[in-house]
Amino acid sequence: MDGQELQKVANEYATELPDVTFEHRVGPNWELYKVGGKVFMLMTDMPGHPVVILKADPDEAVGLREQYAEITTGYHMDKKHWITAAGGPSLDENLVK
Repeated sequence: MDGQELQKVANEYATELPDVTFEHRVGPNWELYKVGGKVFMLMTDMPGHPVVILKADPDEAVGLREQYAEITTGYHMDKKHWITAAGGPSLDENLVK
């Protein structure tokens, strides 16, 4: 799954969740997804590739980073509670959801 498909799947799934609000910010280009005023997902384009940044349980975040090369610590976020997913061969729609 490439980065654009990753963002498309993440957006479609997140916007179907109950009580989700969406905010687009420019300069820099960020898309924020919130529930109850708290951000749980962001999307942006890092130099050369689109990414999805997700809030994650710290223990699950460690496991995901160890298992998938495309998942790293949260870009510009707390490294314990956030992960960044970039497009790559081991990511699929079920994992993103």
